[in-house]
Amino acid sequence: MGASEGTPRRLGGGRSRCSRCGLPQERVATLGHEWVMLEPDRRPLAHEVPAGHRWIELSDGRVTVYGVCPPDQFQRCRIEHRLACPNRSLPDLWPWLTDLRGENARRPERRNAAEPEQPPEEWPDAG
Repeated sequence: MGASEGTPRRLGGGRSRCSRCGLPQERVATLGHEWVMLEPDRRPLAHEVPAGHRWIELSDGRVTVYGVCPPDQFQRCRIEHRLACPNRSLPDLWPWLTDLRGENARRPERRNAAEPEQPPEEWPDAG
Protein backbone atom coordinates (compact mmCIF):
# COMPACT_ATOMS: atom_id res chain seq x y z
CA MET A 1 0.00 0.00 0.00
CA GLY A 2 2.89 2.32 -0.66
CA ALA A 3 3.11 5.23 -3.04
CA SER A 4 5.00 3.09 -5.56
CA GLU A 5 2.24 0.52 -6.10
CA GLY A 6 0.23 0.64 -9.31
CA THR A 7 -0.38 3.56 -11.58
CA PRO A 8 -1.01 7.09 -10.33
CA ARG A 9 -4.57 7.78 -9.25
CA ARG A 10 -6.37 10.10 -11.69
CA LEU A 11 -8.11 13.07 -10.17
CA GLY A 12 -11.80 13.03 -10.94
CA GLY A 13 -13.08 16.06 -12.78
CA GLY A 14 -16.07 15.54 -14.95
CA ARG A 15 -17.99 17.37 -17.60
CA SER A 16 -20.65 20.00 -17.26
CA ARG A 17 -22.47 22.44 -19.51
CA CYS A 18 -21.38 26.05 -19.85
CA SER A 19 -23.98 28.40 -18.36
CA ARG A 20 -23.43 30.88 -21.21
CA CYS A 21 -23.55 28.67 -24.31
CA GLY A 22 -24.74 25.24 -23.12
CA LEU A 23 -21.75 23.44 -24.68
CA PRO A 24 -19.78 20.86 -22.69
CA GLN A 25 -16.70 21.87 -20.73
CA GLU A 26 -14.35 19.67 -18.74
CA ARG A 27 -13.48 20.36 -15.09
CA VAL A 28 -9.80 19.56 -14.50
CA ALA A 29 -7.63 19.95 -11.39
CA THR A 30 -4.61 22.25 -11.67
CA LEU A 31 -1.16 21.81 -10.18
CA GLY A 32 -2.08 24.59 -7.72
CA HIS A 33 -5.00 22.52 -6.28
CA GLU A 34 -7.68 24.56 -8.04
CA TRP A 35 -10.02 23.74 -10.92
CA VAL A 36 -10.13 25.02 -14.48
CA MET A 37 -12.82 24.50 -17.10
CA LEU A 38 -11.18 23.26 -20.32
CA GLU A 39 -12.48 22.73 -23.83
CA PRO A 40 -13.13 18.96 -24.10
CA ASP A 41 -11.45 16.89 -26.80
CA ARG A 42 -9.35 19.80 -28.12
CA ARG A 43 -5.58 19.64 -28.01
CA PRO A 44 -4.08 22.30 -30.32
CA LEU A 45 -0.36 22.66 -30.92
CA ALA A 46 1.11 24.67 -28.05
CA HIS A 47 2.93 27.15 -30.29
CA GLU A 48 -0.43 28.25 -31.70
CA VAL A 49 -1.72 29.26 -28.23
CA PRO A 50 -0.45 32.32 -26.28
CA ALA A 51 1.98 31.36 -23.49
CA GLY A 52 -0.35 32.19 -20.59
CA HIS A 53 -3.19 30.09 -22.01
CA ARG A 54 -1.43 26.74 -22.65
CA TRP A 55 -2.57 24.05 -20.23
CA ILE A 56 -0.35 20.94 -20.28
CA GLU A 57 -1.66 17.63 -18.95
CA LEU A 58 0.45 15.91 -16.29
CA SER A 59 0.64 12.13 -15.73
CA ASP A 60 -1.75 12.26 -12.74
CA GLY A 61 -4.48 14.03 -14.72
CA ARG A 62 -3.82 17.55 -13.42
CA VAL A 63 -2.89 20.44 -15.70
CA THR A 64 -0.50 23.35 -15.43
CA VAL A 65 0.11 26.50 -17.45
CA TYR A 66 3.00 26.02 -19.88
CA GLY A 67 4.71 29.36 -20.39
CA VAL A 68 7.87 28.20 -22.19
CA CYS A 69 8.54 30.25 -25.30
CA PRO A 70 8.92 28.95 -27.88
CA PRO A 71 7.40 25.58 -27.04
CA ASP A 72 8.39 22.33 -28.70
CA GLN A 73 6.80 22.33 -32.16
CA PHE A 74 5.02 19.02 -31.49
CA GLN A 75 3.80 19.81 -27.93
CA ARG A 76 0.01 19.66 -27.55
CA CYS A 77 -1.92 21.61 -24.94
CA ARG A 78 -5.44 22.26 -23.67
CA ILE A 79 -7.30 25.57 -23.71
CA GLU A 80 -9.88 27.03 -21.38
CA HIS A 81 -13.48 26.82 -22.53
CA ARG A 82 -13.88 30.59 -22.02
CA LEU A 83 -11.56 31.12 -25.01
CA ALA A 84 -13.77 28.94 -27.21
CA CYS A 85 -17.17 29.93 -25.79
CA PRO A 86 -19.24 31.56 -28.55
CA ASN A 87 -21.14 33.71 -26.04
CA ARG A 88 -18.09 35.46 -24.59
CA SER A 89 -15.92 38.12 -26.12
CA LEU A 90 -12.30 37.11 -26.57
CA PRO A 91 -9.76 38.55 -24.16
CA ASP A 92 -7.09 40.86 -25.55
CA LEU A 93 -4.54 38.10 -26.19
CA TRP A 94 -2.45 40.21 -28.53
CA PRO A 95 -3.11 43.95 -29.01
CA TRP A 96 -2.28 43.72 -32.71
CA LEU A 97 -4.84 40.92 -33.10
CA THR A 98 -7.52 43.05 -31.43
CA ASP A 99 -6.68 45.90 -33.81
CA LEU A 100 -6.83 43.50 -36.75
CA ARG A 101 -10.28 42.28 -35.64
CA GLY A 102 -11.44 45.90 -35.56
CA GLU A 103 -10.06 46.58 -39.03
CA ASN A 104 -11.66 43.42 -40.39
CA ALA A 105 -15.00 44.45 -38.89
CA ARG A 106 -14.79 47.75 -40.77
CA ARG A 107 -13.68 46.17 -44.05
CA PRO A 108 -17.21 45.48 -45.40
CA GLU A 109 -18.21 49.07 -44.63
CA ARG A 110 -15.27 50.39 -46.64
CA ARG A 111 -15.99 47.99 -49.48
CA ASN A 112 -19.64 49.12 -49.68
CA ALA A 113 -18.83 52.82 -49.34
CA ALA A 114 -19.20 55.12 -52.33
CA GLU A 115 -16.28 55.14 -54.72
CA PRO A 116 -13.81 57.97 -54.10
CA GLU A 117 -14.02 60.90 -56.44
CA GLN A 118 -11.92 60.39 -59.58
CA PRO A 119 -9.32 63.02 -60.48
CA PRO A 120 -10.23 65.32 -63.39
CA GLU A 121 -9.26 64.29 -66.93
CA GLU A 122 -7.13 67.41 -67.31
CA TRP A 123 -5.18 68.99 -64.53
CA PRO A 124 -5.28 72.78 -64.23
CA ASP A 125 -2.29 74.73 -65.49
CA ALA A 126 -0.19 75.37 -62.40
CA GLY A 127 2.38 77.55 -63.81
